[in-house]
Amino acid sequence: MSTSRAPDRAPDREPELGGASLDDTDRLLLAHLSRDGRASYAEIGLLANLSATAVRRRIDRLRSRGVVRGFTVVLDPALLGWQTEAFVEVYCRERTAPEEILASLRQFPEVVAAWTVTGDPDALVHLRASDTRHLEAVIERIRKEPGVQRSRSSVVLSQLIGQL
Repeated sequence: MSTSRAPDRAPDREPELGGASLDDTDRLLLAHLSRDGRASYAEIGLLANLSATAVRRRIDRLRSRGVVRGFTVVLDPALLGWQTEAFVEVYCRERTAPEEILASLRQFPEVVAAWTVTGDPDALVHLRASDTRHLEAVIERIRKEPGVQRSRSSVVLSQLIGQL
Protein backbone atom coordinates (compact mmCIF):
# COMPACT_ATOMS: atom_id res chain seq x y z
CA MET A 1 0.00 0.00 0.00
CA SER A 2 1.38 3.38 -0.93
CA THR A 3 1.60 6.13 1.61
CA SER A 4 2.70 8.82 -0.81
CA ARG A 5 1.30 12.32 -0.39
CA ALA A 6 -1.88 13.01 -2.31
CA PRO A 7 -2.02 15.97 -4.68
CA ASP A 8 -3.36 19.28 -3.33
CA ARG A 9 -7.15 19.59 -3.32
CA ALA A 10 -9.76 22.12 -2.46
CA PRO A 11 -9.78 22.59 1.35
CA ASP A 12 -13.48 21.80 1.70
CA ARG A 13 -13.19 18.28 0.26
CA GLU A 14 -11.95 15.10 1.91
CA PRO A 15 -9.33 13.17 -0.08
CA GLU A 16 -10.59 10.16 -1.97
CA LEU A 17 -9.03 6.75 -2.47
CA GLY A 18 -10.82 4.35 -4.78
CA GLY A 19 -14.08 6.21 -4.25
CA ALA A 20 -13.75 6.08 -0.43
CA SER A 21 -13.30 9.38 1.42
CA LEU A 22 -10.37 9.37 3.84
CA ASP A 23 -9.38 11.93 6.42
CA ASP A 24 -5.89 12.57 7.82
CA THR A 25 -6.48 10.16 10.72
CA ASP A 26 -7.53 7.36 8.34
CA ARG A 27 -4.38 7.92 6.27
CA LEU A 28 -2.25 7.88 9.43
CA LEU A 29 -3.80 4.58 10.58
CA LEU A 30 -3.27 3.08 7.11
CA ALA A 31 0.36 4.18 7.12
CA HIS A 32 0.92 2.46 10.49
CA LEU A 33 -0.87 -0.70 9.33
CA SER A 34 1.11 -0.84 6.10
CA ARG A 35 4.36 -0.79 8.11
CA ASP A 36 3.20 -3.38 10.66
CA GLY A 37 -0.04 -5.24 10.03
CA ARG A 38 0.34 -7.04 13.36
CA ALA A 39 0.47 -3.89 15.47
CA SER A 40 -2.21 -3.86 18.16
CA TYR A 41 -4.95 -1.25 18.21
CA ALA A 42 -3.35 0.11 21.40
CA GLU A 43 0.06 0.47 19.69
CA ILE A 44 -1.46 2.24 16.70
CA GLY A 45 -3.55 4.37 19.05
CA LEU A 46 -0.44 5.60 20.85
CA LEU A 47 1.10 6.64 17.53
CA ALA A 48 -2.13 8.26 16.31
CA ASN A 49 -3.20 9.78 19.64
CA LEU A 50 -6.41 7.72 19.72
CA SER A 51 -7.84 5.11 22.06
CA ALA A 52 -7.59 1.46 21.03
CA THR A 53 -11.39 1.40 20.70
CA ALA A 54 -11.36 4.39 18.32
CA VAL A 55 -8.62 2.76 16.23
CA ARG A 56 -10.60 -0.48 16.03
CA ARG A 57 -13.78 1.34 14.97
CA ARG A 58 -11.94 3.24 12.25
CA ILE A 59 -10.13 0.15 10.95
CA ASP A 60 -13.38 -1.85 10.99
CA ARG A 61 -15.03 0.94 9.00
CA LEU A 62 -12.13 0.97 6.50
CA ARG A 63 -12.46 -2.81 6.14
CA SER A 64 -16.23 -2.66 5.64
CA ARG A 65 -15.77 0.02 2.96
CA GLY A 66 -13.19 -2.15 1.18
CA VAL A 67 -10.26 0.23 1.70
CA VAL A 68 -8.53 -2.46 3.78
CA ARG A 69 -9.10 -5.79 2.07
CA GLY A 70 -7.14 -7.98 4.44
CA PHE A 71 -3.95 -8.58 6.35
CA THR A 72 -1.11 -10.74 5.13
CA VAL A 73 2.33 -12.06 5.96
CA VAL A 74 5.31 -10.91 3.90
CA LEU A 75 7.82 -13.74 3.65
CA ASP A 76 11.48 -13.40 2.75
CA PRO A 77 11.83 -15.63 -0.33
CA ALA A 78 15.62 -15.86 0.01
CA LEU A 79 15.31 -17.31 3.52
CA LEU A 80 12.83 -19.85 2.13
CA GLY A 81 15.30 -20.90 -0.55
CA TRP A 82 13.49 -19.19 -3.46
CA GLN A 83 16.39 -16.98 -4.51
CA THR A 84 15.87 -16.92 -8.28
CA GLU A 85 13.29 -14.54 -9.64
CA ALA A 86 12.01 -13.83 -13.14
CA PHE A 87 9.34 -11.99 -15.06
CA VAL A 88 7.87 -13.98 -17.92
CA GLU A 89 5.89 -12.52 -20.79
CA VAL A 90 3.32 -15.09 -21.88
CA TYR A 91 1.97 -15.03 -25.43
CA CYS A 92 -1.23 -17.01 -25.90
CA ARG A 93 -3.07 -18.46 -28.84
CA GLU A 94 -5.97 -16.43 -30.23
CA ARG A 95 -9.12 -16.34 -28.14
CA THR A 96 -7.44 -17.45 -24.91
CA ALA A 97 -9.54 -15.83 -22.22
CA PRO A 98 -7.95 -14.31 -19.09
CA GLU A 99 -9.85 -16.92 -17.05
CA GLU A 100 -8.03 -19.70 -18.94
CA ILE A 101 -4.67 -18.05 -18.31
CA LEU A 102 -5.55 -17.71 -14.62
CA ALA A 103 -6.61 -21.36 -14.37
CA SER A 104 -3.34 -22.46 -15.96
CA LEU A 105 -1.13 -20.30 -13.76
CA ARG A 106 -2.87 -21.11 -10.46
CA GLN A 107 -1.44 -24.61 -10.50
CA PHE A 108 2.14 -23.32 -10.17
CA PRO A 109 3.25 -22.48 -6.62
CA GLU A 110 6.20 -20.59 -8.12
CA VAL A 111 3.87 -17.94 -9.56
CA VAL A 112 4.01 -14.95 -7.22
CA ALA A 113 1.72 -12.70 -9.28
CA ALA A 114 0.31 -12.44 -12.79
CA TRP A 115 -1.34 -9.70 -14.79
CA THR A 116 -2.98 -9.31 -18.17
CA VAL A 117 -1.23 -6.47 -19.97
CA THR A 118 -1.41 -4.27 -23.02
CA GLY A 119 1.07 -4.68 -25.86
CA ASP A 120 2.24 -7.86 -27.50
CA PRO A 121 2.24 -10.30 -24.56
CA ASP A 122 -1.08 -11.45 -23.14
CA ALA A 123 0.17 -11.78 -19.57
CA LEU A 124 3.12 -10.88 -17.39
CA VAL A 125 4.02 -13.50 -14.79
CA HIS A 126 6.26 -13.03 -11.75
CA LEU A 127 8.02 -16.26 -10.77
CA ARG A 128 10.28 -17.32 -7.89
CA ALA A 129 12.31 -20.51 -7.88
CA SER A 130 15.12 -22.13 -5.92
CA ASP A 131 17.65 -21.81 -8.74
CA THR A 132 17.90 -21.41 -12.52
CA ARG A 133 17.29 -25.11 -13.15
CA HIS A 134 14.07 -24.95 -11.15
CA LEU A 135 13.10 -21.70 -12.93
CA GLU A 136 13.70 -23.26 -16.34
CA ALA A 137 11.55 -26.28 -15.46
CA VAL A 138 8.67 -24.02 -14.36
CA ILE A 139 8.88 -21.91 -17.51
CA GLU A 140 8.85 -25.04 -19.66
CA ARG A 141 5.79 -26.34 -17.81
CA ILE A 142 4.02 -23.01 -18.35
CA ARG A 143 4.92 -23.10 -22.06
CA LYS A 144 3.25 -26.52 -22.34
CA GLU A 145 -0.09 -25.19 -21.10
CA PRO A 146 -2.82 -25.51 -23.77
CA GLY A 147 -3.39 -21.79 -24.43
CA VAL A 148 0.27 -20.75 -24.39
CA GLN A 149 2.04 -20.19 -27.68
CA ARG A 150 5.40 -18.89 -26.45
CA SER A 151 7.07 -16.93 -23.68
CA ARG A 152 9.91 -14.49 -23.13
CA SER A 153 11.72 -14.34 -19.79
CA SER A 154 13.80 -11.80 -17.91
CA VAL A 155 15.70 -13.07 -14.88
CA VAL A 156 16.06 -10.57 -12.03
CA LEU A 157 19.65 -9.72 -11.11
CA SER A 158 18.98 -7.40 -8.18
CA GLN A 159 16.04 -5.51 -6.71
CA LEU A 160 16.32 -1.74 -6.74
CA ILE A 161 12.94 -0.66 -5.34
CA GLY A 162 9.97 -2.50 -3.84
CA GLN A 163 9.04 -5.10 -1.27
CA LEU A 164 10.78 -8.42 -0.79
